[in-house]
Amino acid sequence: MDGVSDCGDYAVSVIAFIGSVFSPWYRWSGRKRPENHCCINVATYGRGGRFAMTDRGAAALRQTVDSFTVGPSSLTWDGARLTIDIDEVSSLPLISRMRGRITLTPAGVSSVELPLTADGTHIWRPFAPTSRIDVDLGKGWRWSGHGYFDANFGTRALEQDFDYWTWGRYPLKDGAACFYDATLRDGSKLAVGVGFTPTGDIVDVDAPPNTRFARSLWAVRRETRADPGYRPRQVKAMLDAPFYTRAVVRTQLNGEETEGVHEALDLNRFRGPWLMPMLAVRVPRRAGWRFDD
Repeated sequence: MDGVSDCGDYAVSVIAFIGSVFSPWYRWSGRKRPENHCCINVATYGRGGRFAMTDRGAAALRQTVDSFTVGPSSLTWDGARLTIDIDEVSSLPLISRMRGRITLTPAGVSSVELPLTADGTHIWRPFAPTSRIDVDLGKGWRWSGHGYFDANFGTRALEQDFDYWTWGRYPLKDGAACFYDATLRDGSKLAVGVGFTPTGDIVDVDAPPNTRFARSLWAVRRETRADPGYRPRQVKAMLDAPFYTRAVVRTQLNGEETEGVHEALDLNRFRGPWLMPMLAVRVPRRAGWRFDD
């Protein structure tokens, strides 16, 4: 789930994991018990933005048909909206309590399911490409904006199947457009563009050319779809890591300028063992967390 404030000054991202794919603890465990490495990752961007990603054990995980709980934080679906209750501690450099609620209200829910690999080892589900989001995390963090909700499912590690990918979700006057572009380990390419109406129905979208723009602070290569002659650009930094970048990016799609959330992921870098000790500083492990009851 991600969202950007109407004023453009703030953004948020929440990712719920069973088998935390970016956790060094999960990799070091051999990835044999994904439920023993679960997490609700919360990242806020703007003045006072913080980052929390605590890797927890199986005892911290609870699931029902309509809810997903990891430790003190949870996601609940009531049939009309997704409510995210957050109670986390952010990591370096701003160690503090992150507590509050995020509510995401879809304009409609999509039934789209898209395999990202030929053998179905990775699946993408864009549940709600067009949504409204309301954020209340205290300390001045109260805002509303446009949001997005999706899910990825996999039976193999990302770095086993992919070398590099980019993804972008761009709101449009008549819905939203999402683009997935990737290079797989076998050299094949993935190039997907999907348009959605506000109610979540699929519509044809003409995917403009893939266009490179400025690298991230860690020099991760970035590209996204843009009309010929238009150069995309970052308008708000979000997450910068040695292997991954997330940002609000301005581009032009079929004559319409838009700003949406974009990510680029370099799996060749992520594959290197040198990265894991660095990630452990940002991703603490709390294997012994238990519910009180």
